[in-house]
Amino acid sequence: MRSFSLFSLALPLAAAASLPWEEIARRQLPNEPTDVKTIKTANNVTIRYKEPGKQGVCETTPGVNSYSGYVDLNEHAHTFFWFFEARKNPETAPITLWLNGGPGSDSLIGLFQELGPCRVNENNETELNPHSWNEVSNMLFLSQPLGTGFSYADKAPGSLNPYTGVFEDAEFGGVSGRYPVINATMIDTTVLAAEATWEVLQGFLSGLGKLDPNVKSKSFNLWTESYGGHYGPAFYDHFMKENEKIASGCNEGVEIEFNTLGIINGIIDEGIQAPHYPEFARYNTYGIEAVNETVYNYMKFADAMPNGCQDQVLSCKYTNRTSLADFAICSEATNMCRDNVEGPYYQFSGRGTYDIRHPSRDPTPPEYYQTYLAKDEVLNALGVDLNYTQSNNDVYFAFQQTGDFVWPNFKEDLEDILKHNVRVALIYGDADYICNWFGGQAVSLATNYAHSKEFRKAGYAPFTVDGVEYGETREYGNFSFTRVYEAGHEVPYYQPVASLQLFNRTLNGWELSTGEKKLGMKEGTKGPATATHTESSVALPTKTGH
Repeated sequence: MRSFSLFSLALPLAAAASLPWEEIARRQLPNEPTDVKTIKTANNVTIRYKEPGKQGVCETTPGVNSYSGYVDLNEHAHTFFWFFEARKNPETAPITLWLNGGPGSDSLIGLFQELGPCRVNENNETELNPHSWNEVSNMLFLSQPLGTGFSYADKAPGSLNPYTGVFEDAEFGGVSGRYPVINATMIDTTVLAAEATWEVLQGFLSGLGKLDPNVKSKSFNLWTESYGGHYGPAFYDHFMKENEKIASGCNEGVEIEFNTLGIINGIIDEGIQAPHYPEFARYNTYGIEAVNETVYNYMKFADAMPNGCQDQVLSCKYTNRTSLADFAICSEATNMCRDNVEGPYYQFSGRGTYDIRHPSRDPTPPEYYQTYLAKDEVLNALGVDLNYTQSNNDVYFAFQQTGDFVWPNFKEDLEDILKHNVRVALIYGDADYICNWFGGQAVSLATNYAHSKEFRKAGYAPFTVDGVEYGETREYGNFSFTRVYEAGHEVPYYQPVASLQLFNRTLNGWELSTGEKKLGMKEGTKGPATATHTESSVALPTKTGH
């Protein structure tokens, strides 16, 4: 995920939509899409959809179908989806839900910049991605919570405020587009977002047989990034509990088979990860002293001092996280940690938030896809009549007010998931600052599960693809941590070959480091037999700086 919403504490003026304000102001009201088809599901959910691939949008591989549109839970809950069949054996390939983070950042970031079937070039045209994850899995992208991307509760003409990035009605600055209108406090915690997304997922899966009869598999994977370190554990844990109610007959719904959870450069536990911000800023992988010793010492002091970051995170942990008083305590902890432990890097380093090797203003990856999503023919092909909003700051600010960022339950959720036959993969690009691999490694070592002792004792093995070393992996049982070399925050953008293989091997239950099948692996931890062990023959860059 590459979104300024997550990081607006670090960047004082959160970008209204990552596009220049002048370009936003030129937007016009999109037309109502034509020829939209409708499905009514057994659980009374409406799915409105089109088939963009047939109109030359994104996935144009012959014979591979794609669908986009809305899952309408009710008149005030319309979640945008984009579903791609697997390029090989979609009938039996698993289903993977991809979520970007934020909170309030759209999953089309991951689709276009990282792991989806296409990318947009500087000529505003799409190119097929040969390392798309739908090489081995059916892929579902959701824009969540409501207000993110093309999702909405209601919609109205208006503008985005150039200072706050939030929606203003048409009287504010003239009609420049049509945007989602939401009450962000309705979904202002990861827990509430998990509940909402489960309902959307159930609605989608209940209509999938009508939408795409080719797809038969019930094998399910959730992969996510950045604030997905919150989303992944909490969503998966909630999904599993709701699924158990269906399996036992307590609830009606579509029962699914849980296979893997993947988290890329995730913020999982602030208490564990915060102390590693000063360390990475000063003593990172690449030998870049991004802050001087004075700033470094301030960051460390702010973390450990009385009533500093660690103390305040602990205060949040002692609350029930249900009342306004609880939220205020957790929000204060969020501000303390982000402003004083994480934040000095942004003020003094001049280095990239998502890639310490780059200057702070370097637009990597490029965001051509946002201009592509403003084209009339593309909006019509997708079945939408809204202007695209990469990051919804209303959503971000709502989460900030609850202090969700420092809630302590996400590691606990991860530990609960590891009690089941689910394979969990933590993957960190080693050039990212904001969710750096120092902190990710610390979380992996602090996670308690059946084989924690063995995991901690296990050494790192080189992670290789076609004889090229892309990183190193620590793995034991159904849990792994992989550091990916020469990769920033959005690992699949920087290392597409390696990322596809990490995904593929995790789904299949193979050794991550080599791709070999595990001997004596637990029943239920391997993926579908139809996913192929595809190695790349593309010439690959040499690893440097390690």
